[in-house]
Amino acid sequence: MKSLIRRNYEKQPIADYPDYKSSSLRAPKNKNIYIPSSISEISGPKFDKNIIGKLDNDLTLNYSHNNKIPIGQKIIVHGKIVDQYYKPIEGALIEIWQANASGKYLHPNDQSNVPIDPNFCGSGRYITSSDGSYEFRTIQPGAYPYPNRGIEWRPMHIHFSIFGKSFGQRLITQMYFQGDPLIKLCPMINSIPNEKAKKSLISSLDLSLSETDKLLAYKFNIILRGYNQTFFENRKEGL
Repeated sequence: MKSLIRRNYEKQPIADYPDYKSSSLRAPKNKNIYIPSSISEISGPKFDKNIIGKLDNDLTLNYSHNNKIPIGQKIIVHGKIVDQYYKPIEGALIEIWQANASGKYLHPNDQSNVPIDPNFCGSGRYITSSDGSYEFRTIQPGAYPYPNRGIEWRPMHIHFSIFGKSFGQRLITQMYFQGDPLIKLCPMINSIPNEKAKKSLISSLDLSLSETDKLLAYKFNIILRGYNQTFFENRKEGL
């Protein structure tokens, strides 16, 4: 088995970015230490499509009570996972999580006074097909305020986790929505120094699929490595 690739910190967000206030509190003060990977990080698990339920990738129904639809604009998020040569990655487990249409997470740490949607949990999963494709049906998440330099707003976004063939092969990122004016104002996004890396996180409106399914659709292709790779928060130990 090959060891995992050592992290390249030059491609990471700026750890201590004053405009993103809490990053200064969390950023390490000492020099990073590299710990080589062991068997526990580079072996298992093997993901099988049998672990996926019929509604796991349909967030409009997988937490529904009595077939009630969640509040908000229904959307499709789809795309492919490929390597730097655009070769499809089959069998990768994708997990997503997000806020509801009002910008509220179904999580105890979200103490905002925005109401929880009783028919929406905001999480789903999918295993990529032979052509590397995936698809989720969900609700367009709302933007939400958070305390930073006073009150600032996070753009609409969906969190993505992508597992490969080992525990250490996990990449995490966020998908943003084309045309959202809050993207350029977000200190978290602006902590990424490379403009091309920022653009790799923005999905594109896909009107062809929108017209077919009577839903809004967004395409978000994920490139795992190479010059055109998608930006990942925990790059570079992963796939």
